[in-house]
Amino acid sequence: MTKADLADAIFEKVGLSKKEAQDIIEIIFETLKQTFKEGESVKVSGFGTFHVRKKAARRGRNPKTGEDLEISPRKVITFRASNKLKLVIEQ
Repeated sequence: MTKADLADAIFEKVGLSKKEAQDIIEIIFETLKQTFKEGESVKVSGFGTFHVRKKAARRGRNPKTGEDLEISPRKVITFRASNKLKLVIEQ
């Protein structure tokens, strides 16, 4: 599913124009990006929680050459599904 598919679903179910639906989708994703950039979590009730997690530097290996290297510290986004979403998926 793409952002365009989401906008089409809003257009069909809510009755907004396609342009308004696309604008809403863009606003939602820009807000999510800004929230993640600030290091905050996002909880969507009945869906799940997105967490920004810091990963420490670690040793790694290039699988092609076998050479050892240092993997730099970084931030990653993890997702934990809510129990309601898990039930829907299992059905």
